Amino acid sequence: MPLSWIVAFCLLLLERRRTCPRLYSRGHGFPLLLFWTVSFVLINLPLTSIGNDSWWWKLNDTQSKVELAFWILEYVCILILFILGFVAPGAPNYGVLYQHLTNENPTPQTNASATRWQVFKRRAKIFLPFVWPKGRIGLKFNFFLCIGILIITRVVNLYVPIFYRSVVNSLTPNVTNNHNMSTVVQQMRSGNFSYIMATIVGPSGVVYRWDLVLAYIGIRAVQGVGSPSSGLLGALQGQLWNPVDQYCTRMLSVHLFKHFQGQSMAWHLSRETGAMLRIVDRGTSSVSSVLSYLFFNIAPTIIDILVGIVYFITAFNFWYGLIVFLTMTFYIAITIIITEWRNKLRRVMNNLNNVVGAVVVDSLMNFETVKYYNGEAFEVERYNKAIINYQRANWLNQASLSLLNVTQSIIITLGLLVGTLLCARDVVIGVLTVGDFVLFCSYILQLYIPLNLFGTYYRMLQMSFVDMENMFESLEEDKAIHDASNSTRLAITGGKIEFKNVNFSYISERQVLKNISFTVAPGKTVALVGQTGSGKSTIVRLLFRFYEPTSGEILIDDQNILNVTQQSLRQAIGVVPQDTVLFNDTIGYNIRYGRHSAGPEEIQAAARVAEIHERIQDFPQGYETIVGERGLKLSGGEKQRVAIARTATSALDTGTERLIQESLDKICENKTTIIVAHRLSTVRNADEILVLHQGEIVERGSHSELLAIPDGRYAELWLKQTTMDTPNQE
Repeated sequence: MPLSWIVAFCLLLLERRRTCPRLYSRGHGFPLLLFWTVSFVLINLPLTSIGNDSWWWKLNDTQSKVELAFWILEYVCILILFILGFVAPGAPNYGVLYQHLTNENPTPQTNASATRWQVFKRRAKIFLPFVWPKGRIGLKFNFFLCIGILIITRVVNLYVPIFYRSVVNSLTPNVTNNHNMSTVVQQMRSGNFSYIMATIVGPSGVVYRWDLVLAYIGIRAVQGVGSPSSGLLGALQGQLWNPVDQYCTRMLSVHLFKHFQGQSMAWHLSRETGAMLRIVDRGTSSVSSVLSYLFFNIAPTIIDILVGIVYFITAFNFWYGLIVFLTMTFYIAITIIITEWRNKLRRVMNNLNNVVGAVVVDSLMNFETVKYYNGEAFEVERYNKAIINYQRANWLNQASLSLLNVTQSIIITLGLLVGTLLCARDVVIGVLTVGDFVLFCSYILQLYIPLNLFGTYYRMLQMSFVDMENMFESLEEDKAIHDASNSTRLAITGGKIEFKNVNFSYISERQVLKNISFTVAPGKTVALVGQTGSGKSTIVRLLFRFYEPTSGEILIDDQNILNVTQQSLRQAIGVVPQDTVLFNDTIGYNIRYGRHSAGPEEIQAAARVAEIHERIQDFPQGYETIVGERGLKLSGGEKQRVAIARTATSALDTGTERLIQESLDKICENKTTIIVAHRLSTVRNADEILVLHQGEIVERGSHSELLAIPDGRYAELWLKQTTMDTPNQE
């Protein structure tokens, strides 16, 4: 009979893996579910006669033991089948089934359990390399020492209650290991005087076994009186594991940061800064938690449970092992079931927490705009609503935690009640000693205390995995821009830039560039002008290969930029960005960022070219002056000069514009230059001006040639700007 259930279990797994994914019900039919339910009820019927003498209480012969073993095996198999039958995706998806029956666009769904397993394997492949300290001999030695201490601790945990029993039995009269005066006389006649010196015999024949007391206290000190971490082994293990833990966390953090740095411009533009910061913070901190909970909490607890079950079966009898096994099994099962439900609540809470962080970061990073538009009250209310939504989810999460704790407490109490009643009965009838009762209670409590924390550890482990979920999703995202396997370094011979029939779309519904073709000769200057959204900045982004064109080619000195490495491409191009963004560091750091190896003399030389050196010297800390978040401690002109950049030229006064333009002319001398212009007066000396409109080049030529085109778009833009500048010049 049990063999048939094992075969049925294997067929069930095969059915769920191969058949269920193709069924619209996405699960098993009602007859199977009913069959498993009835079977589970029938297998529980023998429990109604558990108080009968005919039940398997005595186990006097081999037949009774075999029958009980088969019944337990059958019970476990039916229990597994019963649970699997009602756990998703085994249970029918009634929404999809209704669509199928009513012919309303049925959509087969994939096997969720198989998908979860595939996700686990994929993420384990990412995570496991950071657990093992590859190439670090000292850390590997620490790792193996921690495993050795873990094994020794399991042995110590077993012998602590055994020594406790020995002490209690030595203090209890009428126990076989007690002695009387005749025993002392026998030891004297045999010449064992060390025994006499080591023992004191009381009136009732109880021997003062101070050696057992010292052994018990000594092994208890090794184990830890208050908690395992307070013991000698626990403290040593913590010190040895700390460097390994730090190494793993650091390597994963660096890998995650490197992955973010290697992502494309589109990836970064689609992410919120606050949410990314929280992903990094929660994900990397959870790595340490996962390693600690897995290696030193959950795994040792499971080992202790298995050792305890085996010990009680061999040292006591089968029923004690069965009580411990059933209690632990139900406890762990309930913990896992409720925790899986709580994980869904945790994910919702994490997402709302991300929203709170994003609101804060977004508001504080744009506080200047908030001030401009008097939006303080609006931002405070938006933040308040985000916190309220988060707190609601947090309350529900805490309520589910209380439910789990109460359920765990009930299971542990029932198991302890049954076990102690049975043990007390055996002591009364003389099968066990008082020391055995103390051993059972102390050992069970020793198991239940970490088992009680097992729920906490499992919850924390699951929460850590949930916290790491966004990190794993980010790491699983492949880079949109890759270097080709045969890519080479860009070789600059003259600096010619050529666009050939380039088309590009950020999204498929809207084409941004249409058949863009132009050539910039070595050492020449080409300006891109046009209204906002005409595609000027997109051309520069394509040149840097932040994106790849939908079709067409971009060549530098007749080399397709798709066939060269991104690093060599960007090293060959200097950029003066429109939006001046400075790091919250020193002025010298921001100037040096273009080439990290630049020395102080080179930094000062670059500052002199930008005509900002004298102004920097006026600051109390000179080049060590902190520029503030996004450079907000500097004025607009100072920030542009430090970055050798210009934001919106129209925001500058005429004198500042002229000085910055002169600085740019010095830098761009004898270099191939592309200028994205908003202020047309800055590009009138360009060798060629390309006028873009709705992603197309509609006009091209020099400043004078474009002005000569009747009703030309460039002439229209020039007229508008000169008309707007006239009142300012008055």
